[in-house]
Amino acid sequence: MAKTANLNIRIEPEVKSTVDGIFSHFGISVAEAVNIFLHKVIIVGGMPFDMTLPQYNAETLAAMQEARDIASGKIKAKSYSSVKEMIAEPDGDNLVLTAARTGSHSDLF
Repeated sequence: MAKTANLNIRIEPEVKSTVDGIFSHFGISVAEAVNIFLHKVIIVGGMPFDMTLPQYNAETLAAMQEARDIASGKIKAKSYSSVKEMIAEPDGDNLVLTAARTGSHSDLF
């Protein structure tokens, strides 16, 4: 079928630049990616992904707020001069266990 309809959209320049780079790795243009998306909408009869708001528990919400507060300078981030000092903290052992489980423990020492 001939492609004769036009679709014009406005997006932030940074978004355009980023998706240009991503889609170029697949050998397609943004226009081709949008065309693929629209065909997928037709195939599934709606959005080809779930549209939901993330549901976070209270602990995660508190951690996210703490990260925002640290990033904005409202609170000072905790830092340690050594692993021994970190482990001396009440939850220090948990930090080391978490690092061991994630495989990033080499960064601690």
